[in-house]
Amino acid sequence: MSTTNIDGEERRPIHTLFVGSHPVQYSAPIFRRLAQHPQLEIQVAYCGMQGAELKLDPGFGIDVKWDVPLLEGYEWVALPNRSPVPKSGSFFALFNPGIWRLISRGKFDAVILYTGYRCATFWIALAAAKWNRIPILFGTDAHELAPRDRKDWKLWVKKMLWPRLFRLADVVLAPSSGTVALMRGLGIHEDRIALTPYCVDNDWWIEQSAKVDRRAVRARWDVPDDSFAILFCAKLQRWKRPQDLLCAFAKIADANAYLVFAGEGPLRSALESEAHSLGIADKVRFLGFVNQSELPGTYTASDILVLPSEHEPFGVVVNEAMLCKCPVIVSDRVGAGFDLVREAETGFVFAVGDVTGLAVALRRAMSDRDHLREMGEASNRRMAEWSPRDNIAAFVQSVMRVTKICSGSATTKTL
Repeated sequence: MSTTNIDGEERRPIHTLFVGSHPVQYSAPIFRRLAQHPQLEIQVAYCGMQGAELKLDPGFGIDVKWDVPLLEGYEWVALPNRSPVPKSGSFFALFNPGIWRLISRGKFDAVILYTGYRCATFWIALAAAKWNRIPILFGTDAHELAPRDRKDWKLWVKKMLWPRLFRLADVVLAPSSGTVALMRGLGIHEDRIALTPYCVDNDWWIEQSAKVDRRAVRARWDVPDDSFAILFCAKLQRWKRPQDLLCAFAKIADANAYLVFAGEGPLRSALESEAHSLGIADKVRFLGFVNQSELPGTYTASDILVLPSEHEPFGVVVNEAMLCKCPVIVSDRVGAGFDLVREAETGFVFAVGDVTGLAVALRRAMSDRDHLREMGEASNRRMAEWSPRDNIAAFVQSVMRVTKICSGSATTKTL
């Protein structure tokens, strides 16, 4: 397959390798679209198969297999993981030495790393691309240097190492304007930063939401159709701060409001106990883990989504909710807030940890149902400018630029 440029010359597609830690429900639709792009020829290399196979998800604390297609519509290969310590979170959890051979012999024009730098395979792939003089793109979804556990020594290490780390990329992929600002602050040149919007399959979410029987979903929750449903949709982990929402909900003391937790995790039993202690257990619903095909109904049946996290590099649940016309309340540590949340238009932002401030935002949302519906419509419209189309356009532009720059000054080694 080849394409013709504006001068009438034929140009072959750019052969691009994506290296992913495992199949992800958000990435798969983007890969399918990229596979159809006339200027690209893509292959995806997975270092593990979590998500596509039933395996323990450490965040949820249960076995998870996503119920949407993850491996269809694009070329992919599974790399054997030779890890001696495959415990999630460790540096050697992903150790796929076969990536060196794949990159060295694959005749790729560009390599994109989606594994994160805290695993061995990232560094093997980076070294292979550098050795073979292949342009390499990677990034982060972070918008601040502070680590999740807020340990000072980790912050110091990041300040020292991150400027050097991201200068190794020919292009740094930044999924939000918050990440763009962070990279600028680290001294990464503007020309080497690409805003590639962190997105989901917008068309799928809109189509699925339109099919939802809101009343039937609420009946399954045992939540009255005319009540106000507040949704928390995330892993029940400490840094997501679900307890803040529970306490804020207790403060509003509205007899016609219900709080719905969609997600699983280690805090569930503590939250259930706290709900009883606060005297609101009859108004709180715990749905447990909700698989992908059921999420459009979960958002569509809710009146507002709340994400009170103290550490949330982006928060793609915000995209999903807004596509389902569900406005949002987020803390000021949620990365999606930089680009998607417009105060009193698509949602509200409060200071992380401020339970009273969160309660105030909830009361504002509940005080005017007509305005809330307008916010839902505005949320949906906002997502038209934060879509796979925008992500792919920015990505393709970046790949074309670096392959053009590098092709004139480098030759590829073959081992």
